[in-house]
Amino acid sequence: MRLWLAAMNSLVFLCAQKVVSDHDTLHSALGFLPKELYPVLFKAAFLDKRILALQDLVQTWPFPVLSFQKLLRKCQHCERALIREKPNKSCIQTVILGVVTYLIKMLEDRHRSSRNKRKKQKLQILDMTGLQDEGQGPESMSLWSRTVTLAKACLDVSKQQSKYMRRQSKRRKGPYHSSLVLPPYKPVMVDVWVDLFVNSTSYVVLKDALQINSNNALRLRCRDFRAEELSIASTVGLLEFLEPAGVRQVDLRFNNLGLSGLRVVLPHLAKFTTLASLKLPYSNIDVRRLTVGMEGSLQYFATQLSRLPSLKELNLGSSRLSGKLRQLLGDLQNPLESLELAFCYLLPNDLAYLSQSLHTPALKKLDLSGNNLSDCLLQPFQGLITAASSTLLHLDIMECRLMDTHLSTLLPALCSCVQLRYLGIFGNPISAKGLKNLLHRTVGLLDLQLVIYPYPVDCYGEDLPWPPTSSNLLNGSVDEEKFSRVSNELQQMLLSANRADVTWTTNLCRHNSLDYFSL
Repeated sequence: MRLWLAAMNSLVFLCAQKVVSDHDTLHSALGFLPKELYPVLFKAAFLDKRILALQDLVQTWPFPVLSFQKLLRKCQHCERALIREKPNKSCIQTVILGVVTYLIKMLEDRHRSSRNKRKKQKLQILDMTGLQDEGQGPESMSLWSRTVTLAKACLDVSKQQSKYMRRQSKRRKGPYHSSLVLPPYKPVMVDVWVDLFVNSTSYVVLKDALQINSNNALRLRCRDFRAEELSIASTVGLLEFLEPAGVRQVDLRFNNLGLSGLRVVLPHLAKFTTLASLKLPYSNIDVRRLTVGMEGSLQYFATQLSRLPSLKELNLGSSRLSGKLRQLLGDLQNPLESLELAFCYLLPNDLAYLSQSLHTPALKKLDLSGNNLSDCLLQPFQGLITAASSTLLHLDIMECRLMDTHLSTLLPALCSCVQLRYLGIFGNPISAKGLKNLLHRTVGLLDLQLVIYPYPVDCYGEDLPWPPTSSNLLNGSVDEEKFSRVSNELQQMLLSANRADVTWTTNLCRHNSLDYFSL
């Protein structure tokens, strides 16, 4: 295995691994190394968890930008795309500490050195966006942990900066408080581009860091912002502190906002002119019994959405939107490319509107999971899929009560989606025969890469109610021997059709990594 991995790496990378393994030699040689070697040395140190080497490389980084996405991706020297793997906690902490140490040294240099002898600041941007947020473990570092660590780092740098500013101020005062003519203090600053995840536990430390952000030597610049279980006031406060430029996604979930809360929050999103994705799942929206005041709030919600000029993705999952899609989406000036409406209690007129709207010809991702597509929604859903067939890449219809007969009805529309890459049908009461028919009909979709399929109903015990609910399927007992036979038959069908490149699985974990921005 080790020989196979080595064969995937170039001679340059193998040499880089050797160099970073001897910290003393690397430390003494850094002043003589060509700067072009820094990227490959960084990746080698990150891969092999060479903490001391990483710290030295960061503190002497010769380029204006240190980008995780560029340094840890698959490259000509190393096939491993570390950016897609769980981020190592020690390595991430070391890089952050390295930047903090670099900034403190620069602040000391500005304070102690004359103008002509001051070191030139090289590192200006640390880009930590794109790191994975999957799983917990002693060696991995979640998005929440990275957010807290960076916020604390900003506060630490701010304290050091204030100390040097006070000293600088004293130096400018001569005898009897007369002013001395000293070189102006040139700001030292590194922008950290990062995805932020905050909840009630981490709210205070992130708020404190963002409050001092504009004048701090270590500045947080947010790309994707995610907040869970925060009050309306806390949510608004953090949104106000965020720098508008560069924010592409706001994800507010489990915040129990309701229409009244959204009426307060949404106006604060207008400043994010590059906002492409807005996620508001589990926001406690229910339009089925609207009062006069709530009707006004719903219209205000729609108006605020229309004021987001760059919006391409909208997630309103688990909101009860029955019959109101036209009102919510009708004022948008530009088409959505991703629409997530899982468990939204949609009605036939909602899907009828959607199939005729400006959004459908542009849709790349559609999630209608949890809506009952087996009854009166089946025909309008078929029309919607047909209308979106030329652009649709990702389709989620999990837990939609679809049985073999419904799936057969939908197959012509599904097979017309020639660019489809992902299909999620988990949690539907489909038989082994129905799954084989689906596989047989979709092997011609050459771009299809991943299918999340349900355990066949004929692999459950005889006590399975009929028709089964999603809960019955999720909690029912599956005969593993029967399922293993069906799974093997599906895999054999893929091999016979020369489609070993397609993954058919019941593993929902694969589904979690799929993202609109990666489509």
